[in-house]
Amino acid sequence: MAVKNYFDPENLKKFGNITEFQEEMGKKFFEYYNTVFEEGALTQREKSLIALAVAHTVQCPYCIDAYSKGCLEKGADEEQMMEAVHVAAAIRSGASLVNGVQMMNHVKDISM
Repeated sequence: MAVKNYFDPENLKKFGNITEFQEEMGKKFFEYYNTVFEEGALTQREKSLIALAVAHTVQCPYCIDAYSKGCLEKGADEEQMMEAVHVAAAIRSGASLVNGVQMMNHVKDISM
């Protein structure tokens, strides 16, 4: 029996099939999703960079693949993409550290 990885890049091509088991909600999701990524106050390029950063934060390999490609297609370059990933990393680590204030407050309360 062949070893099968949980992450299969081919699954990204099947994303549209999520409507198969729940058509109404799947269609509503894609309607919303497509609307979100239309040009608006933010350009499609900016939205793709945000999506790439979020993809790294939520650690979704499918999203990382999709938005890496999408960023390039919408005119972002490698430096901009990596900077977006660093922004995500800074926010993620900052969120962990700022919660350290809660720990510090709690430790001070129980130590007194």
